[in-house]
Parts: sequence; structure tokens; C-alpha cells
Amino acid sequence: MLFNSISYLLFLPVAYLLFTVTGERGRWCALLAASLAFYAALNALHLLEVLGLVTVVTYGAGICIGQSASPTLKRALLWSGIAANALILVVMKYLPFLMENLRSLASLLAVPMSIPPMTALVSIGVSYYIFQAMSYLFDVYLELEPPERHLGYFALYLAFFPKLLQGPIERGGDLLPQLKERYEFNYANVRLGILLFAWGLFKKVVIADRLGMYVDTVYNNVHGFGGLSLLLATYGYAFQIYADFSSYTDMALGSALLFNIRLTQNFNRPYMATSVADFWRRWHISFSRWILDYIFKPLQMQWRGWSNWGTAAALLVAFLISGLWHGASWGFLVWGGLHGLYMACSVFYRPYQKKLHRALGLEKSWVLKTWQILVTFNLVCFAWIFFRASSLEDAIYVISHVASDVPGATSKLLLSQGRLELMALVVLIALSSIFGFQRSLAFLQSRNKILRHSVYYLFVVSIVLFGISESTGFIYTGF
Repeated sequence: MLFNSISYLLFLPVAYLLFTVTGERGRWCALLAASLAFYAALNALHLLEVLGLVTVVTYGAGICIGQSASPTLKRALLWSGIAANALILVVMKYLPFLMENLRSLASLLAVPMSIPPMTALVSIGVSYYIFQAMSYLFDVYLELEPPERHLGYFALYLAFFPKLLQGPIERGGDLLPQLKERYEFNYANVRLGILLFAWGLFKKVVIADRLGMYVDTVYNNVHGFGGLSLLLATYGYAFQIYADFSSYTDMALGSALLFNIRLTQNFNRPYMATSVADFWRRWHISFSRWILDYIFKPLQMQWRGWSNWGTAAALLVAFLISGLWHGASWGFLVWGGLHGLYMACSVFYRPYQKKLHRALGLEKSWVLKTWQILVTFNLVCFAWIFFRASSLEDAIYVISHVASDVPGATSKLLLSQGRLELMALVVLIALSSIFGFQRSLAFLQSRNKILRHSVYYLFVVSIVLFGISESTGFIYTGF
């Protein structure tokens, strides 16, 4: 059941109605039942079983950690819970990748070994709630929050349907107290929730899906295109994945607001970042915070004796793990490694940065900021090539053929996808979307009612006229 489907547009009001008519003591049951029904509607084998297993394992480990007085035992319980969750994730998502590379290694070394091909059992949403479960165990171990003793609320914390498939990755201390708060109808939350959902739907069906028509045509057959087509597709993918992922987040936040629950804001105009570090403070914020708190900081502390080299190594390892989290492929690993390399290089460059800017007379100037935004954006787009390409070979082809072109391929491709003016409109809307919903809404709120409602109706008309009618999946659902 996708957020941009008719079935979800019917499901959400039914779930909200069930939640509001249920008594206060049973509202968590209504939300949990709706969440499990939402997950089951994906009709994929083992989804509910894996969610149930992760819930029981993490709940039990959290209780045991909270009750233990022995530091050694607490540590053993923590790592047992982490290992159990990691094992579930590996078996469900990464086993085929591991077996494939083991088979290749055996062939390379001429070792006689028969390894049958395997397919992933299930991946939809698993990475998100397993990372959430791990963060919960770390926080309980560090005594940042007490273990949740109510199994129903804990199950709802992991399974809450708006954030189940693509996050945000919520901390227990942020979400669990909200699930227990007494519900009172809040018109402002309902109104903002509907507007957020509509904005997200607009970005998905009008911007992301239309950009995807062009991007998929090129990247699914990179050998049929040359430089300009490949460049346009790469930049187009940068805006497609942002519009696609942030649209899901907007719809998730909007859905949760109906129940007076505020999820973590996952994006903050990431393509306005002035450095790669700044990009990760703005992009997939709940995930980057997870990587920072639970991987980078512990490694940095462990390797602090190596000074800047230790920090650089910790960044590289953290981002390699972030690449693997996205999927079992060498392309994701290279993508993560590139971001780790960008960040590692900045560790050594930072001490000279201000001196250089001051010497050039560019300190705090708009020229410097514009230059930093452009450089950061292009570094991010270069890494997106490995993220989007079907294989490492395709990614290398894109990079090596960016200076060549197939005569007439770009114009023919644009014309085959529809009106040129419509594509231009989509690109302009994609660029304008980087300014964010909150700023746009604040601007509208300061205007008169006629203008506000005219803009709302314009969005509805745009969705109907320019939106892709077929329900297409979200890019990050597969991660």
C-alpha cells in the first residue's frame, strides 16, 4: 500500500476514524492494528513475521538490560540484542550478495565450491525498523531512556505505519512519549497534516515521477546515450530522488499529525548545503544522526589517539556502512565510500580553509557561499551516479562518456517523453522545491485567504493534470 495510491487515500481516513472513536485506553490498539494491516497489505512473504521477531527480541533485550546491575552482563545483553537484529537484517536482505561474492571469490581462487543462487527474502521497511530497534537498545544501555515495559506500546513504536517503510528512524525518547499522550482533536495539526500530505503527493506524482520517466530511460540503457543526455539524467536524478524521498517524508509527517504525533523532519533544503558535512546535516537527517551517534562517535573515540587520521578513518568506515545499509551492491558501497572520502578530506582541509578564504578576500561573501553550494551539489551528483547506475560498469561508462555525445539523442529523448515546455516546468518546480514546505507555507499564511486557496487549488489541479496516474513505488522503499 503506497502513500500515492487510492488504497492508502481510503485507508488513512478509516484508520483515523477508528482511532478517534476508540476509547482513550484502546487507542494504541487501534493504531497498532492499523499499522499491522498497512504492513500486511504489502502482501510480501515474511513481512509480519520479521517485524514480530524484531519486536520480541528487542523488547526482551531492553527489559533485561534495564534490570541488570552488572556492567559486564549489561554489555553482553546489549551486543546480543544488536547481533540478533543484525543477523535478521543480513539473512533477510544481504545473504544473496554475500553468497554471490563468495561464489566469485571461490571461482577466482579455483576452489571447488557449490553455492546455489539465492534471492532476498524481504527488505521492505526492514532496515528502518531494525536500525530503530538498535538505537533503542543503545539508548537503554546508556541510560538515556528507561526500557519500555508495555509490549503493545513498544510494538507500536516500531510499527507505527506512517514511518514504517522509509522512516524517519525515530528514537524511543522522541516517539514513545507521544504515543502515550492523551488524544485531543487539534484542528491546526489536522490542517497542517493535510497540507503536508498534499505537498508530498504533488512532489511525488508531478515532480519525481515525471523526472523519473527521463532518468530511467537513460540510466536503464546508458550505452545508448552520450554526454549531454547522461549529464541531464544525472542532475535529473538528483532532483528526482530528493523529490521522491522528501515527498514520502512529507506524507508520513502529514499522516502522523492527524494523530497529534510529530515525527522527525528528515530534510532541510539539502541542495543548499555549503559542504558535504552540511549536506548530511540536511539530508535524511534521522539516518545521518543515527550514523553519527552510533557509529562515527564511538569509532572516533576509539581512534582518538590517531588525531585527524582517526577522525578521517571513522568517517570513512561510517559512510561505508551507510552505503551498505542502502543495499547489497558494490554501487552503494562506492557511493558511501565517496561521501566518506569527501568528509575525510575535509578533516585535513579545514585548518587551512579560513586562512585561504581570508587571503582571497572571500570570507563570508555571497560569492564564496555560491561557489561552495555549487561544488557541494556537483560532488553529491557525482556520487549519485554510482547510487543510480545498474552496475559499476554502467557507472564507469557514464563517467567516461560524459564528454561525448550521441548526435540527436538528447533532443529525440526529450521529445519522446512529452512536451518540452512541460519538462521545463517540472525542472523549475523541482528547483523551487529546495526552498522547502515550511517557508512556502509561512509565506502563504501571511497572504490573504483568496491567494492561499488559489494556490491550494492550483496544486490539486496540477496533481490531476500533470501527475502520473499509475502508482509508482518510492525509491527508498527498497532500502
